[in-house]
Amino acid sequence: MNAILSQAGVTKGALYYHFDNKEALGYAVVDEVISTNLREKWVKPLRNAEDPIDVLVRIIHSESLKREDVQRGCPLLNLSQEMSGLDEGFRRRTARVYKDWHDAMSEALREGQKRRIVRGDIDASETATFLIAAWEGYVVLGKNSQDPRTMRSGQSRVSAHIESLRPARGGTRAAGNAAPSKSLARTIKRSIKPRPSR
Repeated sequence: MNAILSQAGVTKGALYYHFDNKEALGYAVVDEVISTNLREKWVKPLRNAEDPIDVLVRIIHSESLKREDVQRGCPLLNLSQEMSGLDEGFRRRTARVYKDWHDAMSEALREGQKRRIVRGDIDASETATFLIAAWEGYVVLGKNSQDPRTMRSGQSRVSAHIESLRPARGGTRAAGNAAPSKSLARTIKRSIKPRPSR
C-alpha cells in the first residue's frame, strides 16, 4: 500500500477519503483499470470487425514480449488467481471481465460465421472459451518461466489455431488444429525444468 501511495503521490488520508478500505480500492482497480484495459484491447477491436480472425491474430501479436512484461503476467489473471478464493467481490468482478472478453470474442465469431468467413462447424462460445484458456495458459507459463520465448511460442500456436477457424479452401482446411498440443507440451516441459542452482 505504501508503494502505491508513493507512486500515486498521495497521502493515506487522501486515499481513504475516496475508498473506505483496501477492498474498495481493489474493486475500483478491477472495475476502472483492468476492465477498461481489456475493453480497449479486446472488446472494441472485435466489435463490428470486418474479419474477426484477422483482428484476433493482430491482438495476439500485439502482446509485449519484453522480459519485464512477461514476468508481470496478466493483471486480470493474477488478481483472479490470488483473490477468487478469498473474496467473493473480487471473484464476481473478475468473472464479469472474463465474461465480457468471452462474449466479445464469441459474438465476433458468430458474425463471421454469418458472413462465411469463419467456419460454420465450430461452436463460437466454446471456441472463445478455449482461446481465452489457451492464451492465459501461455501467459501463466511465460510468467513462471520468465522466458519471452514461451510467449513467442504462445503467439505462434494460438494464432495458428485462430487461422484454422477460416473456412476450407479447395477442400483443404487451414493448418493449425493438431500442432498446438505438441508445442504446448514442449513449452510446459521447458518451463518446469529445474534451474541450475547458483
